[in-house]
Amino acid sequence: MIPKETAFILFDGVCNLCNRSVDWVIMRDVQRRFRYVPLQSEAGKFLRRQFALPEIQETILLIQHDKVLAGSDAILQIAGELRFPWKMLKLLRIIPHRFREKIYRWIARNRYRWFGRRESCRLPTPEEAALFPEKKALELYFAGFKFPEII
Repeated sequence: MIPKETAFILFDGVCNLCNRSVDWVIMRDVQRRFRYVPLQSEAGKFLRRQFALPEIQETILLIQHDKVLAGSDAILQIAGELRFPWKMLKLLRIIPHRFREKIYRWIARNRYRWFGRRESCRLPTPEEAALFPEKKALELYFAGFKFPEII
């Protein structure tokens, strides 16, 4: 069962940088506020469909409450949910969004070349399994949730 105030991090499951970033957050998320969903998984496809999210895989997405954040906004929000000193990274919001996104997009475009890529999505360890919900658990969690209309 997924706790009520959970935030979902959608990430590129075959990207080494993305997987290392998820590992980094898991180690620092002592309150277990986040659940992790590879974009390529059935759970990721379900969330993208329900929230009318684009098919792109060059960004990290954060679904928190009824909001979806992407790119640098998602990263800074995630950091803001962690303990000190990492929550101080949220202060980087003073950097103009346009500039932050330009840097984020540059890294995203080059991530496979710089960090490599896996053949398949990351599989959680048995200890992490509860942090990586499957589609059925997400369907139960979001049952009755008012999703935005897909136009």
